[in-house]
Amino acid sequence: MHPPYLLLDIDGVLIPFPDEHGSTPATHARHDVVPAGRNADNPVTIWLNPDHGRLLMDVIRTGLVTPVWCTSWRQDATTLIGPLLGLPALPYVDLPHPQITTSHPNGYLWKRDHVAPWLGDAPAVWIDDDFTSLDHAWAAERTTRGPATLLVQPDPHLGLQPEHLTEVTTWASQPPRARAA
Repeated sequence: MHPPYLLLDIDGVLIPFPDEHGSTPATHARHDVVPAGRNADNPVTIWLNPDHGRLLMDVIRTGLVTPVWCTSWRQDATTLIGPLLGLPALPYVDLPHPQITTSHPNGYLWKRDHVAPWLGDAPAVWIDDDFTSLDHAWAAERTTRGPATLLVQPDPHLGLQPEHLTEVTTWASQPPRARAA
């Protein structure tokens, strides 16, 4: 049996959003990156916590999950973000570039329309900062039908915390039937 997917977002999870004062957590270091299609004279400034790479690798090495980027960074997650954290090349969900003005055009996270068919009947834990109550209801319904689904939602101003990864490991280490309970 295939281990559950670990779907990883970046913005608000690995790259925190500045707080109301424009600050990011002191644990995060500044990096300037050039995403695909962007001019090198106009890099994007991001802040990453160097501990995230080690923490994620600890989870990945357990073999309990199959990590996959699930982010609007798409391939840049593997070529830009992952290397800065010391992560190996990871596959990614090839999300489209939607023409939307909110991440919840239908009341739930827009990525879900693409993630659900991509997952099929595979179990998954999805870490994203932008879920709504409709996403949590979807995950509960999906779990009731069979493919266990856990949503982990970090505070977008703090990002991923060690306890989130403890939750992932605890959930993934349970027998499949226990995950669905």
